[in-house]
Amino acid sequence: MRRQGPLTIEIEGLERLTDRIEDLPAEVRQGLFKALREASEAVIAEVKGKVKVDSRNLQGSVKARYENNKLRAEIGWWDADDTYSIYQEFGTKRMPPNPTLGPALEQERTRINDRVKTEVRKVLP
Repeated sequence: MRRQGPLTIEIEGLERLTDRIEDLPAEVRQGLFKALREASEAVIAEVKGKVKVDSRNLQGSVKARYENNKLRAEIGWWDADDTYSIYQEFGTKRMPPNPTLGPALEQERTRINDRVKTEVRKVLP
């Protein structure tokens, strides 16, 4: 079965966590956002290093989008010329998958806790 649509990672309990984060001091929230940006940049760098580079289009257009005032990042391709990224990630009947975004997210998942700890410790007394 072929998947269609964006690759989505769902985190259980995120809504409750978001509510609790809003109660934190601004300095701590800024530290968390810095850790999120660092994690996003690491995922993008990993994808750029591993994505198929026929035309370099996917390599150059993978980006992170951030929601204002929320600790949320979306990483992927949104340009109309990049719709074939889904075929690269999951493959087709005629083309094997070449996953890059999924493995990069999984790799960063093992590092995000340390990033958060580092940034929060910088702002806490």
